[in-house]
Amino acid sequence: MPSAVPQPVAAKLTRAAIFLAVTIKPDPNHDVVVRSLCGDLAALVRAVGFRDLEGRLSCVMGIGSEAWDRLFGAPRPKDLHPFREIHGVHHAVATPGDLLFHIRAVPMDLCFELATQIMTRLGDAVASADEVHGFKYFDERDLLGFVDGTENPEDQAATDATIIGEEDAAFTGGSYVIVQKYLHDLGKWNELLVEMQEKIIGRTKLSDIELDDSVKPSYAHNALTTIVENGEELDIVRDNMPFGNISKGELGTYFIGYAKSPHRIEQMLQNMFVGKPPGNYDRLLDFSRAVTGTLFFVPSATFLEDAANVVPAPAQPALDPADETTAPRLPPTDGSLGIGSLKGEA
Repeated sequence: MPSAVPQPVAAKLTRAAIFLAVTIKPDPNHDVVVRSLCGDLAALVRAVGFRDLEGRLSCVMGIGSEAWDRLFGAPRPKDLHPFREIHGVHHAVATPGDLLFHIRAVPMDLCFELATQIMTRLGDAVASADEVHGFKYFDERDLLGFVDGTENPEDQAATDATIIGEEDAAFTGGSYVIVQKYLHDLGKWNELLVEMQEKIIGRTKLSDIELDDSVKPSYAHNALTTIVENGEELDIVRDNMPFGNISKGELGTYFIGYAKSPHRIEQMLQNMFVGKPPGNYDRLLDFSRAVTGTLFFVPSATFLEDAANVVPAPAQPALDPADETTAPRLPPTDGSLGIGSLKGEA
């Protein structure tokens, strides 16, 4: 049997992106509409992308835990579950989302056209949960002024970090993705001396050089988001994007992280929001606030092409995270109710 072809989760970074999260309205006919789009998504991308062959248009489609049961039933991807809210020094919120469309291209017009075509096809079957138009900011910097994504794995290393193999044989070629939208308090951030900003991030601001371990605080962002198990560093692929609405005063970073297991991203978030050890949290979160949080499974492109013909079998739903062991609830030390920005530069 030929290997499943992955979706382009490890595609090269682009200058523009649209992140669409939608919920499916409760009607079996709507499920048919969604499965039909799954089967036609690759053709839509080709049709729109052909109008600018140098535009590098791509789209990754993710499916949430409850939506998977509705659309496809059993078997389920073994690590698929709702986003696990985290209560610690800061709070990682969980928000609705049945489908995610991560649309990337060099020019925004390709992203916009594909997003329009997708939403036209889905029509009344879905309701919008979130829509963010992202852009690259100068030399790959976040709006906080630091380069974002320096340590992203590339090429085969990116594939190894993101694509499921025999560990879940029914879903080889798949991946997991977690998204969070963070709003920055730039006024508060810019009051800090650059030296303190660098300690919080763990890198120099101008030259993007990682701080030496002898001077890097244990609460630095890139210290807490480096996950090592059994002597091996566990990578993820990030494609974060700045976004903003100047008139509303809303601007920040859209975090998107792909991995072959959600565990490694969840451990990063645990370290950031609760701290390692508890209380030693990511100080970047004092200047940023997470307003969304959702987990999706990214099936292979091969799976999507066959999705229109699926007849769902009953599935055992994922465990409610509320029934599992949760992180300790620690009182905020700064009087803040906010949370932070998961930057992808670690």
